[in-house]
Amino acid sequence: MKIIILGAGQVGGTLAEHLAREENDITVVDTDGERLRELHTRLDIRTVVGPGSYPVVLRQAGCEDADMLIAVTSADEVNMIACQVAHTLFRTPTKIARVRAMAYLTRKGLFAHEAVPIDVLISPEQVVTDHIRRLIEHPGALQVLEFAGGLVQLVAVKAFYGGPLVGQDLGFLRRHMPSVDTRVAAIYRRNRPIIPRGDTVIEADDEVFFIAARRDIRAVMSELRRVDRDFRRVMIAGGGNIGERLAEQLEHSHQVKIIEHGIERCTVLSERLDRTVVLHGSATNKRLLEEENIEDCDIFCALTNDDEVNIMSSMLAKRMGAKKVLTLINNAAYVDLVQGGEIDIAISPQQATIGSLLTHVRRGDIVNVHSLRRGAAEAIEAIAHGDMQSSKVVGRAIVEINLPKGTTIGALVRGKEVLIAHDDVVVESGDHLILFVIDKRRIRDVERLFQVGLTFF
Repeated sequence: MKIIILGAGQVGGTLAEHLAREENDITVVDTDGERLRELHTRLDIRTVVGPGSYPVVLRQAGCEDADMLIAVTSADEVNMIACQVAHTLFRTPTKIARVRAMAYLTRKGLFAHEAVPIDVLISPEQVVTDHIRRLIEHPGALQVLEFAGGLVQLVAVKAFYGGPLVGQDLGFLRRHMPSVDTRVAAIYRRNRPIIPRGDTVIEADDEVFFIAARRDIRAVMSELRRVDRDFRRVMIAGGGNIGERLAEQLEHSHQVKIIEHGIERCTVLSERLDRTVVLHGSATNKRLLEEENIEDCDIFCALTNDDEVNIMSSMLAKRMGAKKVLTLINNAAYVDLVQGGEIDIAISPQQATIGSLLTHVRRGDIVNVHSLRRGAAEAIEAIAHGDMQSSKVVGRAIVEINLPKGTTIGALVRGKEVLIAHDDVVVESGDHLILFVIDKRRIRDVERLFQVGLTFF
């Protein structure tokens, strides 16, 4: 595909890296020439220096014959105007834009073909907020991903010494829990992937990705680790967009406190939030944390836009008695360094956002993509179409499908029914299949599985 990316920031740069690896024709546009040079030396891409909303710059980037425009600059207005220009002058088929301001997002009818012609809206803050909320709802999980409108969840947990499954093979899980249907999609041991089979033995410290119907997630988690009690007391460091949205979603079911260093922002937060306690001060102030009884806090979420403040405040909170700490880290290189020590969960906002962008780049009828393990793996939700003659999956049992190496099918959703992908389950047209791909180089092969042959038409 010929794709133009406007904005070479963290999201734009990470996206260019993902897509260039998959042999797409990528052009990145930004006003920062130095940042573009740095990207160009690392990746096989074209770069254009200039404002992304200018018609002359879009023409120079090749907008006349581009398949897709992805506008992820830091300015909502530039992203919106760029989509308008691409539509009006160049008839670009697909236009994706990052829009952050709620003032735009809450206006019905604004983003339509006859108004501001944006096909797909991406709001990174909302994506990250939802990601954090799911982790708070599932204490002990490292990642919680939703498919088929939330009917199915893929959860990553770390297996702990003393868990019933540790030291047992995966076949034991089915014998031990006959009433709960689940499938282990992948296991990472010392950062290396293992394709699970019935005789695979789970070891302590394995990162286990399992898939199950939403209602069964808790039961399966309890087999792999001691189940943490529900989080009730939540402390948030940073009252920016993500901090505010998270407090808004949690304040009616949890006890929430926000620490914000800007006095004006504190005033705004106290007016907008109903039950959240807003505190003025620094999240790295030991005395403030002491006064607010940090030792009673179930989870401390460091969500400022400063990585160092997030890391230091999380480590301080943990040492002072917070049960769990969750840290937002923009610099992807830091994520692996800090997670698993004093910091329980490190979240990269780019990785959380990339999946929602990749969904629209994938070929075949792919409705959901989650980027995992810092982009090394993907979880995909694809819809099967066609019949025995035109499709490589429809009418075949799971065991008969010729899956690319390193790919597993975890579950199928048929209507509202969740079917865990055992070998004898037969795929029907219209089924949603949830796949786990541990090798990104196999993505094209997975897409081809879900492309319908011409005989179907």
